[in-house]
Parts: sequence; structure tokens; C-alpha cells
Amino acid sequence: MSCAFTLEHYRELLESARMGGYRFATFESPPRRGDVLLRHDVDLSLDAALRMAKLEADEGVVATYFLMTESVFYNLASKEGVEAIARLRELGHRVGLHAVYPKARLDERFDPVVAWHNPDPEYMTQPVTGAVNVMQEGYFVPPTYRSDSNHRWRFGCPHEELRIGAFPWLQVLTHPEIWVYAGSTMGQTMRAMLDAEHERRLVQLADDRIDLA
Repeated sequence: MSCAFTLEHYRELLESARMGGYRFATFESPPRRGDVLLRHDVDLSLDAALRMAKLEADEGVVATYFLMTESVFYNLASKEGVEAIARLRELGHRVGLHAVYPKARLDERFDPVVAWHNPDPEYMTQPVTGAVNVMQEGYFVPPTYRSDSNHRWRFGCPHEELRIGAFPWLQVLTHPEIWVYAGSTMGQTMRAMLDAEHERRLVQLADDRIDLA
């Protein structure tokens, strides 16, 4: 099995969790033995998030998508942003806040769960008033956490360990754009995302009655 960052392998990862006897859980309560908490930090692309969310829904899987209110890459108040949140909910997923420290301002768009964007160690695990911090005690323990940050699994792809039930429980952090856009490195993947963004922006310009002749 290839551990490439592709939607095909992400589907295989989900199947490995099933083979290992795991159930897919959310951050509404601390993880129990046998739980896999799928966490997606949406740093760059709502479109990538929706494509991953559809795959999960097709597989009968629930995940939590963390969206930013201060992103320079997307706008949750736009038509696109509003529709993305609605679609994530329609597909059965949870929506949390991907906050920029120290502002964790939850509103009606979000479930009471927060994941910090690019956190520093001194506040990464601290409790958040009125919400769950996904890295706080009870939800985060290094041996039961895997992240794909910057196109690298810190301790290797977890699919094989999931398949044999090696974890008591696991929080898995993925970034949808890494899996949706092609590339064997972070740089290649980001350039593929920018190519797709270029085409999307041309459509938006035309829809706004911009003369592209």
C-alpha cells in the first residue's frame, strides 16, 4: 500500500481504521478506547475541505473541520464560505473554529471546539473558556496523535498501526489541501493548488461580469 498523500490513500486509511475495530468519534467528549478522532485544519482551501468531506460521508465517516475567520485565503462571510459551512453540516460533519491566538471567538457557525492555528507551546494545550481545545489534557497525548503537517507524518503514516489496532485511541490531524492536490512534496502540492485556484478565480471574475477579453 502506497502512503502517498492522495484521496485514494486517505480512503485506505479510513478502511484500515475499520479493520482495526475503531469507531469514528468527535470532540464532544474525551476519547474512549477504540475512538479515532478525525480532525481537519482548513488552512487554505474550502474546496479541498468539501472534497474530503464528501469522501468521508460516502464512507459513513464523521469528522471535525476547523475553519478560520481570519484567513487570507478564504472568507467565511462570503457566499462561498456560507455554502461551505452548510455543506459540511449537510454531510454530517462537525465544524470547529481554527483560531489565531489569542482570539477564540465562537459564534453560531461553530461547535464549541477550537484548534489553534500555528500554536506556540505555551498556549497550545491550555483550556479555552466555553470550548474544548483539541490539544488540551484528555484529548491530546503524543503517543495517540498523528499529524500530516507540511506533507510529513511526524511518526509515519498510521494506516498499518490502525489496521492492527495498535492505538488505544487516536487523534488524526490532516490538512485537506495536502490530500486533494497532487504532488510528492509540499511545494509541488501548493503549486497544484494555486493552479486550481487560478482557474477558480477566472470563473469568479466572469461571474462578476468582468471582461476577460
